[in-house]
Parts: sequence; structure tokens; C-alpha cells
Amino acid sequence: MEQKQFQAGPAITAQDIHLSYRSIVPVSRRSKQSNTASIRRKGRVEHFEALHGISFEIQRGEIVGLVGRNGSGKSTLLRVLAGIFEPDSGTVDLHGCTVSLLALGVGFLKDLSGRENIYLSGMLLGFSKQEIDEQVEEIIDFSELGEFIEKPVRTYSSGMASKLGFAITAILKTDIILVDEVLSVGDAKFKKKSFNKMLELISEKTRTVVIVSHSNDTIQNLCNTVIWLHDGDIRMTGPTAQVMPEYVRFMDT
Repeated sequence: MEQKQFQAGPAITAQDIHLSYRSIVPVSRRSKQSNTASIRRKGRVEHFEALHGISFEIQRGEIVGLVGRNGSGKSTLLRVLAGIFEPDSGTVDLHGCTVSLLALGVGFLKDLSGRENIYLSGMLLGFSKQEIDEQVEEIIDFSELGEFIEKPVRTYSSGMASKLGFAITAILKTDIILVDEVLSVGDAKFKKKSFNKMLELISEKTRTVVIVSHSNDTIQNLCNTVIWLHDGDIRMTGPTAQVMPEYVRFMDT
């Protein structure tokens, strides 16, 4: 594939992103005829605001770590950036960049084989069939799935699915790669291979990467900038060497 020339400037501009989840919570009421069974059920709608007006800008070629405790909004934000979730308000501008999201449980049709999902994922990312044909064997080889590549993805373990997802994203390279925790999935050998492949991707100046990880070592070794989310807000953002000591101190208290 033709190598894109590097162009300085923003890759992602997020402006005042708000997103709420709405869910129906069942409410049980005891029947007058029975003091043991709850047979009448009603539901109430609850709203949870996951992102409270998030704004930031990421430059092309920047490697950004997204940190925060569970429930802080990290995975939700990645899905907004990938276009999977539409925010209630606010805008995301990718400045013409292509984007892929690497996350468990995202992007595969489980009744299709691994090979078929390679083609489906590639076409959804904007690649032609010919471009995928040229790289499909490299993807299969990197995934280490062997004969399972012809079996339905529903037969895969979570580790096998993550291997396939990482292989697709690593070989069919988009301008922006969003990574949600999958660097920590799989056996020790594949973790090392994935980490080294991510280092290779990062070394390309045209690639912009946003990584969600609970591994402080991963963030410190790979990222030059960190965004710290806390309860749906940005608590701190800046160079990794400045943000991570504050974040670690906060998590240890």
C-alpha cells in the first residue's frame, strides 16, 4: 500500500462531549394475594452521565494514554471517538483521518469465520478487497489462529478473538488506532509480540494512537501524553512524566 506523507496538525479534536446512558431498572411489587412472590413488575428509567463535557485535541503522530479508575468513562470515550457511540452533544473532528478501534467484543460477526471477519473489518475500515487480499495471509499468520481462522468467531475464546482483532488493526493500518486494554490479553508470547508490534506502529510518524490501559508500565513506556479521566471529567492532561506520578499517587491513597 502507498505510504501516506506526514502532515502536521491535529488528528482528533473533541469539543464539549456529553454522553448519558439510559436504562430501565425493573421495580418489583408484591402481590396482595401472595407474601412470597413478586409477580408485578414495573420499570423506571435511570440516566447516568458518563462524560461531562470532555474537550481535548490530539496532534498527528501523538501517542496518548487514557487512564482512570473503572467507571471513569475511558472505554465510552474511545467508542465516541471511533463513531460507535453518538454523543448527546458536542463534536468529534478526525480531520479526514481513518480510525480503527481495537477492543474486546467489538467489530466481529460471530457466525462468520475469522477469515470472513478479516474482509468485513477491512472493508468497514475503508480498504478495498484487493488491498485486503494482499495482506490477509500476513494477518492470519500474525494472529496465530491456524485452522481456527476458518471456524466461526463464536467458537473463539476471548484471547483468540483479541489476537485476531489485534492482527487486523496492526496489519491494516489506519491513521488513528484506538486500543482498549487488549495489549494485556493473551499468552505471554503473544503479549510480547503485540507490545513489540505496537512499538513498531508508534515509530511511524504518521500514526496517532490512543491507549486505554490499567498497566502503568504500558502507559509510561509507550505514551508521550496522558489524559486522566475521573468520573466523566478530565482531571489532568499533559506529558506522561507529569501526569503519571500524580495519577499513581491518587490511586495509592
